[in-house]
Amino acid sequence: MGEGASTAAELRRLFEAAGYRIEDQPQGWISVRAQDRRAFVAAAALNSPVDFESWYPPDSVHRVLYYPADPGEIARELAARRGIEVLDPGTLGPALGELLLGPVLPVRERSDASPAVGLIAPALLIPEGASTIRPRIGPEEVEALVTGVGVHYTLRLVPYFLAPYRVRTPSVHGGAGVVSDHVVAVNALARRAEIWEPQEHELVGDLPGHHPRLQPEITESQAVAIALQGIRRHHTVNVDHTEQHGEAIVIETRRLPPAIGDIEIGPRVLIYVPFWYVEGNDGRVVLDAVTGRRTSEESPP
Repeated sequence: MGEGASTAAELRRLFEAAGYRIEDQPQGWISVRAQDRRAFVAAAALNSPVDFESWYPPDSVHRVLYYPADPGEIARELAARRGIEVLDPGTLGPALGELLLGPVLPVRERSDASPAVGLIAPALLIPEGASTIRPRIGPEEVEALVTGVGVHYTLRLVPYFLAPYRVRTPSVHGGAGVVSDHVVAVNALARRAEIWEPQEHELVGDLPGHHPRLQPEITESQAVAIALQGIRRHHTVNVDHTEQHGEAIVIETRRLPPAIGDIEIGPRVLIYVPFWYVEGNDGRVVLDAVTGRRTSEESPP
């Protein structure tokens, strides 16, 4: 038996012992834990992440894809855009403890009308008729940010699922964590969650002129799963544990994300965020029309 097969067999035993239900697939296997809706896919070959996306249950929260070798940056980027964390033999070790560790508090099945124990989602105040974020970067700023010959730019409206949420951040010392309210926005094209700062975005009605509105490529339930991953990642706390072995001092850093039961997401609303799509001799540049940041998102055909 080769080393890869031995590792896969050991992983199966570990995940079964941690309460995951394992199901074999033609190109590997998937393990799902109903208690906290985590899903772990072990790929048998370096196939594209797109080939494994349909394996994950629609309500899975933490989606992980493990490859037997480094799949490369293109595969990692494809997976990230689909809300999937990629691991390989070099990165499995630090993440394995979090995957196998059970939730701190019992997690029960809940619907939108059944909030997590002790937490109630905050309200999101939206002006009546407002569905679009007001751009702050105009054509003059675009020309200043992107220089070149033959530059052509178009303002397009990208769909986002916006929702308020309440989270109890893990405590470093094991006590009760601090509860705080925030806003999460999920890009419905790039499949990426963003935590928005207060007063950074202003919701208004339709913008003057004709600007193409792109259509969402994910459902609301998929957006909630991506939002949960982004929230847990954003509010993860690093804890240093120090041990002395002889004359050597070993410092181990543990990552403590909020438990699923310590996050409550409020009602979702579909809004549109303006992006400048700039075409020039150097190719395409996409600018966030609110912050001016460059992004790698491409528009659909």
